[in-house]
Amino acid sequence: MAKKPASSSSPTLMEAAARRTHLGAQATPPLADRMRPQSLEEVVGQQQLLREGKLLRDVIRKDRVPSLILWGPPGSGKTTLAHVVSQLTRAEFVRFSAVLGGLPELRELLAAARERRAYQGKPTILFVDEIHRFNKGQQDAFLPHVEDGTITLIGATTENPSFAVNAAVLSRCRVFRLEALHPQDVEQLLMRALADRERGIGSQELEADPAALAAIARAAGGDARRALGMLETAASTLPQGGKLDLAVVEAAAESRTLLYDKSGEEHYNVSSALIKSMRGSDPDAALYWLLRMLDAGDDPLFLLRRLMIFASEDVGNADPRALQVAVSADEAFRRMGMPEGIYPLAHACLYLASCPKSAAVKAAIGAARAAIAEHGALPVPKKLRNAVTKLMRAEGYGDGYRYPPDFEGSVVPGESYLPDELAGARFYEPTNQGLEQAIGERLARLRGAANKP
Repeated sequence: MAKKPASSSSPTLMEAAARRTHLGAQATPPLADRMRPQSLEEVVGQQQLLREGKLLRDVIRKDRVPSLILWGPPGSGKTTLAHVVSQLTRAEFVRFSAVLGGLPELRELLAAARERRAYQGKPTILFVDEIHRFNKGQQDAFLPHVEDGTITLIGATTENPSFAVNAAVLSRCRVFRLEALHPQDVEQLLMRALADRERGIGSQELEADPAALAAIARAAGGDARRALGMLETAASTLPQGGKLDLAVVEAAAESRTLLYDKSGEEHYNVSSALIKSMRGSDPDAALYWLLRMLDAGDDPLFLLRRLMIFASEDVGNADPRALQVAVSADEAFRRMGMPEGIYPLAHACLYLASCPKSAAVKAAIGAARAAIAEHGALPVPKKLRNAVTKLMRAEGYGDGYRYPPDFEGSVVPGESYLPDELAGARFYEPTNQGLEQAIGERLARLRGAANKP
């Protein structure tokens, strides 16, 4: 099988920058596009589909690709695999975007494929990116041409094909599920881009700190395109031979934050005093600062919002009624208005200041987010997925799930509902404050029962 010649090498970043200074010059393609694999050997990840002996690898290598749907999260390699097919196939490879194109353009492509087959005997592979953007009625346009062999359809989608693809079209396609790339795979791509002087940024001769590459890989969440985009942004801030370290990566990825109007500094000073007084369980001081703000003409709805936040952030499950009191104060004020609305405001403020306090909810949120930041978007265990279609059942969705009400105390012994990598992790640790002490005792019993074999 003859391999199509690779595209010519891309210009260096400095050359591209010089070209962009001229009116009408074409911008350099993004790093992710330049680094797109040209062969199966260059593809990183997806070994469950592409290792030796797997069907998808064999049909691509032998140029016998059937109609198929590539299903996976952004940046997992759907378009990359289609690009590899375009490099290796003898068929005419035609790209079509369901986002940018419409049915008239699609009909023209299908007519050209029909003529190509009739007069040249040459087959056509039609790659439809974001195929789920076509509604199921529009997808009917593919059906007769797939059935009669005019085209081989490759559809790419981030959505579950069971819901996003016309059942008739789906029944004529093989579905291949791609997973988000592992951080190690993403780091491999980053190192390849740093070293490649033709397609990558190797000509900059950057020194890369492994910790910086690991940080990019984690932040990308398994999305190769996003990771390469972050690398390109960070590299653009460095001189020739510069060092890519954590500080550079963080500066390049830093998002803009909104700043408060400094002319209102006293507003936020007094607001801070109110919150800290409630947190310190001093209802007298809390009421003083609350009335200071109201009498100065501050917005009561701002204060009510702060009270509702405080009820969850600082009281939490030490007194679950606190949030009900704060929300009820908000509802009552909206119906009463001022001046009578001062009563529900003061009522909630005094109750919250007098409540037992617990930061366990806040700590649980921080611990869970830290796990997400460290491990990325781990896949949902198949036993927890809902198998509502034949395809999903065939994928193993729901296998091994045990229904808690069937067990004593509605607790399944030895069961875990977290991803395997986080089994046994504890994010919520109740304090011994107020009602949270009882919650902690119950959780201890439940967790003990769940840990039994």
